[in-house]
Amino acid sequence: MNISILDLSIYIKFLIGLCALVNPIGMIPIFTTMTNGQSILERKKTNVIANFSASLILIISLFFGSAILSAFGISINSFRIAGGILIISIAFSMISGDFINKIKSTKEKPDNQNSANISVIPLAMPLIAGPGAISSTIVWSTYHSNWMSLCICSGFIVLFSCICWLCFQAAPCVVNILGQTGINIITRIMGLLLMSLGIEFITTGIITIFPGLLH
Repeated sequence: MNISILDLSIYIKFLIGLCALVNPIGMIPIFTTMTNGQSILERKKTNVIANFSASLILIISLFFGSAILSAFGISINSFRIAGGILIISIAFSMISGDFINKIKSTKEKPDNQNSANISVIPLAMPLIAGPGAISSTIVWSTYHSNWMSLCICSGFIVLFSCICWLCFQAAPCVVNILGQTGINIITRIMGLLLMSLGIEFITTGIITIFPGLLH
């Protein structure tokens, strides 16, 4: 397949779609909240691991997503429902204040295992490489399945991760501006938004699986 400048618009649309689904700028308060108890170096490490993991998840989904889900007999809508439940559980802990307490207890521990866990779950998945982004990637791969297209798309996934990384790099400035009280307020607001997002994932998945619910 010969890729012309005109063809690149397809990949740019894919990149814009990922940015719209994930909303890296809107994720800054969430990243700020989750890394509130970390030092500057720990926050940078979390940022790198989260975005590297997210890009790896999306690239794997691009090449093998459809095959993996089919092998286990899992539909994208079932995956969307599972991701929604996970997001709601995270959102509930943010609203109740348990999430902030976990962050503080993590800071007091000598090891950084929990910090690494925050990078992968929930930051990398399902917040960055969530059901929407994974579903979009898998669906895109079914329409453009030749190796050249998949490789070029992988490059745009890496570019998307770099955009998220740059946005999260601004998180320390947000922390300095807001302070602890502002972080606590934003934590609960973002918890409500995340819960709404999780419910949206679940509702979309259920309605798609059971279309009769629309009537």
